[in-house]
Formats: sequence, C-alpha cells, structure tokens
Amino acid sequence: MADAATTGKQGMFFRSSFERNAQINGWMFVMPALVLIGMFMIYPVLWSLWMSFQVGRGMNLSFGGLSNFRRLLDDPILQRALFNTAIFLIVQVPIMLTLALILASALNSPRLVGRAFFRTAIFLPCVTSLVAYSVLFKSMFSADGVINDFLLWTRLIGEPIPWLLDPFWARIVIIIAITWRWTGYNMIFYLAALQNIDKSIYEAARIDGVPAYARFLHITVPLLKPVILFTSVISTIGTLQLFDEIVNFFPDGSPGDSTLTLSVYIYNLTFRFMPSFGYAALVSYVIVILVAILSYVQFLVARDRRG
Repeated sequence: MADAATTGKQGMFFRSSFERNAQINGWMFVMPALVLIGMFMIYPVLWSLWMSFQVGRGMNLSFGGLSNFRRLLDDPILQRALFNTAIFLIVQVPIMLTLALILASALNSPRLVGRAFFRTAIFLPCVTSLVAYSVLFKSMFSADGVINDFLLWTRLIGEPIPWLLDPFWARIVIIIAITWRWTGYNMIFYLAALQNIDKSIYEAARIDGVPAYARFLHITVPLLKPVILFTSVISTIGTLQLFDEIVNFFPDGSPGDSTLTLSVYIYNLTFRFMPSFGYAALVSYVIVILVAILSYVQFLVARDRRG
C-alpha cells in the first residue's frame, strides 16, 4: 500500500510538472508577439493619450491641462473636416454596400455566363495600386479628360465640368473613386455568404410563387444580416480614416477644403503646418470615439429583437 501511495504521489508530481512546463513553453511562444503588440500598439495608444494633454509647437511640449479640449470645441477647420467626413460616410457607404450586394446576387446566379471573369474584374480595383488609380482618375476627370469629352460628345452637358476645381464636384469624384475601388471588396464577402445559403429555401419560395425581388428582400437580405453588419462596420471605419485618396487627388489641398477629412487634418497638424503633436493626438481620439459610437449604433440596429 505504501508503494502504491508513493507511486501515485510521484505520478501527480510529474503531471503537475509537465503541465507547468507546458504552460511556460506556451507563454514563451506567445511572448515575442505580446512584446511587439505592447511596443507598437499599446504603448503608442497610451503615449498619444498623454500627448493629448500637451501643448506647444514641435517637440517643445508642456502639460496644458484641458487647453486642447477647449481648442477642439472652437476649431472651425475641425468642424469642416467632420462635415466632409460625414458626407462621405452618409452618401458613399450605403451606395457602395447596396451596389456590392446587388452585384453579389447577380454573380451568384449559376445561369450567368462568364461569372469568373466578372468576379475578377469587379474585385480587381481593390488590389490596384493606389497611386496608379489616383493618377488615372485625375486624368479622366480633368477639364479636358475623357469624362468631359464623352459628356460633351453625347451632348449631356454644354461645357466642361470642373470636377477637380469645384467643391461639390470634388466630393463627387472622391465618392466615385472610393466606390469603384472598394465595391468589389465588399462584394466578395456577400458572395461567399450567398454560397452558404441553402438553395432549397429559394426553391421553396419559387414554388410558392414568390417573385425575385421579394426573395431578395425577404430571404437574401435577412440571411445576410451578419455579413451586412460586418461590412458596414469596416466600411464606416475605413471612411472615417479616409486619407490616401484625398492626398493623392489633391496634394496641394482641395478647393475650399471641400474634401478635407479628419485623417488629412491630423496629417496637416502633424507634418504640413507648424507641428502641433498634442492637438493632433486629441483629434485622433475623435476618430476613435466616432468609430466606437457608430459601431455600437450599427450593432443595436442589426441585433436580433425576437427575444
């Protein structure tokens, strides 16, 4: 009996030692990733939060309390950037997601000839070089570009449209460019989700005489609600961080700051004018707060209310 008890204790000791070593080895494997996350994500976030309370020019910073917050409430340029960002968000995101959903439904039809070609063609813009497509769009929408030439040739307009010089048309160009670039990206998510829907649901609805538009509205859209929520959240985040297209289309500034966004304003505060790192850090948290609020609202709207 004593030998059995001794053997049992030794077995428990070895098991506990093995489990402890396994835990140590596991932490050793993930430690490099945790260190990198702490260095390049957590530390910059905490440091930017501390900088938002700093005032001064360049690196000559000092603690200013709530000075930046008071400046934030009275900043007319920030209000203009918020207004422009809201326009892009309200106009462009619904158009892009609706167009992506319609294209995904059309390309999911087995009767469509050349589905692979159309899927590739529509998805291709989102992997195109940003600089290359910006240069192409600028040349297309210039005063003597192909867009004005086509509109004049078809007699739809009487004189060239100042696409890149007028505040209203400058916003239209940005909306068209972003929609062209990212519609295919969202379409892939919808297309993957559509292929996982049981085909018997559509067959039953078709036998019952449900028309195509009703099947789309009452079957496709409700079943895709989680994917629609996901694409709407990531599209909202991307639009609030809109930067690349604005800088490439208007490197010297847009007409009347008509396309100035929050990210471009942060860049201007940091690098373009006299550096104001503390205030730029605070403006960046405006984007964080907007992302959190809008994402929460979208989750509330899309949640299942049957409970």
